[in-house]
Amino acid sequence: MSPLRASTFRASATAVFCALTLTLSACGSSDDSSGSDASEQSGGGARSNLIAIITPSADNPFFKAEADAAQQKAESLGYKTSVASHDDDPNKQSELIDAAVSRKAAAIILDNAGADASIGAVQKASDAGVPVFLIDREINKTGVAKAQIVSNNSQGAQIAAQEFVKAMKEKGNYVELTGKESDTNAGVRSKGYADVISQYPGLKKVAQQTANWDQQEAFTKMETILQRNPDIQGVIAGNDTMALGAVAALKSARKTGVVVVGFDGSPDAIAQIKAGNMAATALQPAALGAQTAVDQADKYIKTGKTGQPEKQTIDCVLVTKDNADGFRNFAQIS
Repeated sequence: MSPLRASTFRASATAVFCALTLTLSACGSSDDSSGSDASEQSGGGARSNLIAIITPSADNPFFKAEADAAQQKAESLGYKTSVASHDDDPNKQSELIDAAVSRKAAAIILDNAGADASIGAVQKASDAGVPVFLIDREINKTGVAKAQIVSNNSQGAQIAAQEFVKAMKEKGNYVELTGKESDTNAGVRSKGYADVISQYPGLKKVAQQTANWDQQEAFTKMETILQRNPDIQGVIAGNDTMALGAVAALKSARKTGVVVVGFDGSPDAIAQIKAGNMAATALQPAALGAQTAVDQADKYIKTGKTGQPEKQTIDCVLVTKDNADGFRNFAQIS
């Protein structure tokens, strides 16, 4: 979700400090780099017992959920962990991966900073003998990461779009807010929406804008769209963060009865569904994906194999007002 400026500044400053000092432990690590682990890293080819977890900003609850799940799983398996954020900056990501390599990490769990921009950094870790396990976002190359475990974005987008069509009663003007162009998920979700909605000639897309996954940007873009297209009946967004920005803009414009559908299954979005301000979201099982990556990293560390294909998907689940009470923290509880 969109953080306050102060918290954003603190998060960015922390990430920069971590990267420049090449000390992942400054970002919430359970590893104190003391004793035998420190001496093991100082020379030779021995790997440490460290799993480095690197994600976008933890101010977004989705990324925090996957980082927390990965950390808890790794520690339950006996590993030390370091958790850091690249804030969607490929340069920070590269520095954080350098830090993990320099500490002879046993593995890296990574939600990357760009499908193309991350290839070099993942290759660098692999060349150094540190296996990388990608979660949430793919890169545009295979054979570099040991695993790419993502939500089934096409399937999730289609079930969200089907609910959108139903809530719109198959007619009306609507707006689409899309994510970062550098993120393959943005294009896959947009296509999934189009594959369903295009079958209904009564639905007319009057505007499409990228809001780069950001709530404040979505709010601003939606305000502008509403000025030019006041007669809209629906908004479908590439993630819940942008959907929430749209909800806020609609409220500010005193527009009611507009169907809003998102993607992610965030706690804030589910709260808005319960309140009647959103119709639905496609929940991504963030915790399950992260835990799966750690399990496969553990198997690879011990056996040299994951036992799974590199590209793997996990199906999303539709959340509506009827079943919203059965979900918590990006996971189904009932």
